[in-house]
Amino acid sequence: MNFENFQNSLEELRAATPLTKYEKSQKLASQIDFICRTLEGVEFIYNNVSEILEAGFFTETSWENPDKLVPILVKGTLKAGHPTTSYEIISELRMLAISKGKIDGNEKDAAEFLEEVVVNNLEFAFKEINEETRQSMQKNDIQKVFNLFDFLLDNIELSNIKSKLAEEVHLICSQRPVVTRKARSIIKLIAKKIDLSGSSESDKKLKFYTEALQSPGKLATKFNDPEDYVAAIKQLSLEELKKEAEVLAEYMRATGLNNPYLAEMLLFLVAKHADIVPLCLGLNQRGVAEWQKHQEFVGTIINENISRFNYLCIYGLARMLERGLLSRSAVKAGFNNMRRIQLDSDVEVRILKSVVNKHPEVHAKQYLIAACLQVLGQPLGVGQGNNSTCQSARGISMWSSHAPAKLLNMITTVATRNNLIWRFENDDLESIKLPKGLVDQLDYNLDAVSVVIVPHLDKIYNEMMRRASGRTEDPHKWVNPALYGQWIQIGFASVYDNLSQSILDFNGFLKTFYMVFHPHYNGNRQMIYPNPIGIFVTSSRGDMLGFHAISLLRVSENPENKEIRAYFLNPNNEGRQDWGQEIKPSVYGNGEKRGESSLPFYQFAARIYAFHYNTLELDNENQVPEAEIEKVRKLAKDSWGKSYIWNDMVKQW
Repeated sequence: MNFENFQNSLEELRAATPLTKYEKSQKLASQIDFICRTLEGVEFIYNNVSEILEAGFFTETSWENPDKLVPILVKGTLKAGHPTTSYEIISELRMLAISKGKIDGNEKDAAEFLEEVVVNNLEFAFKEINEETRQSMQKNDIQKVFNLFDFLLDNIELSNIKSKLAEEVHLICSQRPVVTRKARSIIKLIAKKIDLSGSSESDKKLKFYTEALQSPGKLATKFNDPEDYVAAIKQLSLEELKKEAEVLAEYMRATGLNNPYLAEMLLFLVAKHADIVPLCLGLNQRGVAEWQKHQEFVGTIINENISRFNYLCIYGLARMLERGLLSRSAVKAGFNNMRRIQLDSDVEVRILKSVVNKHPEVHAKQYLIAACLQVLGQPLGVGQGNNSTCQSARGISMWSSHAPAKLLNMITTVATRNNLIWRFENDDLESIKLPKGLVDQLDYNLDAVSVVIVPHLDKIYNEMMRRASGRTEDPHKWVNPALYGQWIQIGFASVYDNLSQSILDFNGFLKTFYMVFHPHYNGNRQMIYPNPIGIFVTSSRGDMLGFHAISLLRVSENPENKEIRAYFLNPNNEGRQDWGQEIKPSVYGNGEKRGESSLPFYQFAARIYAFHYNTLELDNENQVPEAEIEKVRKLAKDSWGKSYIWNDMVKQW
């Protein structure tokens, strides 16, 4: 990288008069913006940070006095875009330089400041940005911030933030994501940089997670090389082998994480002690019965696809067995078909792009079949990555839950043909012939199933929306049943009017929602299938950001306090977000199943704009108290509602 322009701009700032100081600092900020788009550039800026400060870069700005800066405000300025983002990056690099004694300042305070910054910005530190960030930041600014945190994590002491990291790892793993890259990155960083020899709860929790990933049990700790581990387990007695298998299963079931030792043990047991396989997978009674019924077939799947180099699917395999899916002949046939296919070359490239640590002994089809085991075992762990494809991710999750054979058949078709055909209103939509969808450039931080079929689903969804647009109602009314399947109810309510860009009869809309889903007003009727819901995404300040697709899975009491809560799938990689007004979906501790997010029902209702329902099941409208409706209305109107005109004309729902 050529830094000549930077040096010229720095010299101009040094020579600037008070009248030209601002202009010259802006010019230098532009150079910093460009340079920090690479990690090498961030390191260069860090090495020159004292010269930047001496030139007066922060003169008469909010960053002039480092003692007055507040760590919690860093996230907002990092998201603000150039030049603010560039100023904030220099501010963090200044703090790092102070903490290292490179420039004058309180080293301890600077180090603590940076620790707080990392804690409050884990989405940047581990490259897992949320919906708000994705919509509000430019790609170049995101890359700059990623580079900044890569550099910070390589240069600061992390021991003092153990409790926060322990909580973060716990909550990520509690959701059982299919793609575990974020959790694994945090755990590997912890193992590399943090002393866990203490006796605190944080030390114990983090040590358990690092063991689950890198050394699950005494034998794995003793034999760091998986080959030596294999030799060691061959020498164990039957009882010792069972105990070792149970330890491996305990780590996997407690965390949702897999490791090469588990793969080697599983392969050894399939070959020599098949009756111990259920112990190794930690299977429940249903899973044990499924293993016993399909032992030969499952053993073949394991031998063909699982190895020390391709082991991330083992937890998904266990969960799939517990779902009893192989007892569905169509699912078993789907896997058999996939074992025999020849991948399309373009599809193969996409699959391999999604694998971080590729190994020459594992081919693309093995990665794909492994991902199928994960997706079918963990339907609520499917995420959209950093893509605007929440509709497609929601679909994969729905089909995995309720039409797994259909999903496998779809995957096989695309894997071999790199094409997909979908029927919409008596027309066949062929994905290869359609223009691009919502995604301009696919982010490959996805599972192999998603990278295979999402590009095609995205184009088909976009074409459906294009054809259904311009009608008097929300196009999702027609698109959702056509895309997701026959279990989507035909009745449809949308409070958002496309033509007038206004909110129509919000009170009537809410009453309908309560009558359909709230057990106190629908005769305690439970949901059977997921319901595709459209929500308004809001920032932590409650400001409108955009639209988002989720699935309402169930409505029930929180077993802890009997509060009625909505439990839903948010395909945005991370179910915990801050939607403002103290509306913060939780993923653990309020009766959530693995992969669910939840909110009190009234808070959930305050963010929705569309849902499907059975029109024949509506009655007793007046039972929903007006006070409840007004409570929800106020939350809505004081947040995303500020962006629209509200029309209270009564509509027929």
